This record gives sequence, C-alpha cells and structure tokens, in this order.
Amino acid sequence: MFYLKNFFASLGVIVTGLIVFTAASHEGTITEATDIVYSEWQNVMHAPEGRVDRQVKIVDIGNSNVAVGVLFRDKIEVTNEPVSGIVHNHVSEVYYITKGSGVLVTGGTLLGRNNIPANTDIVEVLVGESFSTSVARGDGQVREVRAGDIVVVPAGVFHGWHSVDARVEMISIRPDPEKVLPIGYVNPYTE
Repeated sequence: MFYLKNFFASLGVIVTGLIVFTAASHEGTITEATDIVYSEWQNVMHAPEGRVDRQVKIVDIGNSNVAVGVLFRDKIEVTNEPVSGIVHNHVSEVYYITKGSGVLVTGGTLLGRNNIPANTDIVEVLVGESFSTSVARGDGQVREVRAGDIVVVPAGVFHGWHSVDARVEMISIRPDPEKVLPIGYVNPYTE
C-alpha cells in the first residue's frame, strides 16, 4: 500500500508537470483529463497475450502526446555477454518501478545497431522509431532499481537490463512531443 500511495503521488507530480509545460503554449485547447485507473493498467500488465512492453493509452495533451504503458521483465541471470537493449529516437520514458528489482543499464558505447522495422507495434504503438543494440557489461550508467524507484530515460539513450533478481513490473510515462504515436489508442485489455 505504501508503494501504491507513492506511485500516485509521483504520477501526480509527473502529470502536473506535463500539463503545466504544455499549458503555457496552448491555452484552452484541451478541456478534459484522461483517467487510467488501477484496474485498467493491471489488466493490461497481466493480459494473457502481448509482449513485455504494452501500451495502455495514448493521450493528446495539446502540442504533444503522452503515452502510458506497462512493462515487465522476468528473471535475467548475470553473464559476461553484452547487455542487450533499445534506443528510442523520439520518445522519452519515465519508469516507475512498481514491483521487483534488478540492475538497469542506461547509456554507454553502442555495439552496433539493428533498426526495428517500421511496421511493428514497437514503432507504430509503443515508442516510435527505435533500434536494438547492446553495450559491454559494466559500460554506461549501471544502477540497481527496486519497487518505488523512478528512472527518466531521454529519447536517444540506450537502456537495457544487466540482471533481474525478482520480476520487475513498471509503469512507463512516455512524453511524445513529435506526436509519432497514435493519438487516442486504448489497449483492448483495459476493460
């Protein structure tokens, strides 16, 4: 319950900041708020099908979009292999860890690039134009995260998991200033 209260307090701060930021540039164009209640994002998180990254809703906030998604990562054992991950070209992410713990890597020297095809849900619905890549173990910013932590990953920054001790579940708030994601998207599992 403590983490849930902290989550809603943190989410309130993030959403308020986004609203204040966009309100300065477009007076009165948005007249309603969008709710994402606990049962909706939990339904999407635990839906029987879908990938480890799932969009919940994408909302027009005036001169930008904001998307809310859920992600999970199951146990990942530590190896000496490079850390696999992804880079989003236009969409940033704010992760709020709701469950579990692991070691998250951001940044570092990229070891190649594999563009994700444009006709995939990763590009069309989740995070826009992106590519998969890896960094050497120990390279980049390596940090342990656990329930209650928040990590901001700007567009263009590598992110991947070095290890996951216990299943990590998180909410991702995705600012989309270039409006590359489909406005009005609602995951069918929200109901």
